Amino acid sequence: MQDSIYKIIEIIGTSEVSWEDAALKAVERASKTLQDLRVAEVSEQDLKIEDGKVVAYRTKVKVSFKFKDE
Repeated sequence: MQDSIYKIIEIIGTSEVSWEDAALKAVERASKTLQDLRVAEVSEQDLKIEDGKVVAYRTKVKVSFKFKDE
């Protein structure tokens, strides 16, 4: 078995629906530019509030992807 090296980056997704939707959007967007995504870990969640009402859910996600030898 060959050793593998992975890179981890943090991204933040937003949604007007839920934290889960925000995380899903973040991973879907990352998959458009990063190849071979392996694991996503939710590291933080918060809310955007305006006039006493929740207007957006934000989810910070750590995403790992494999380095490729070229």
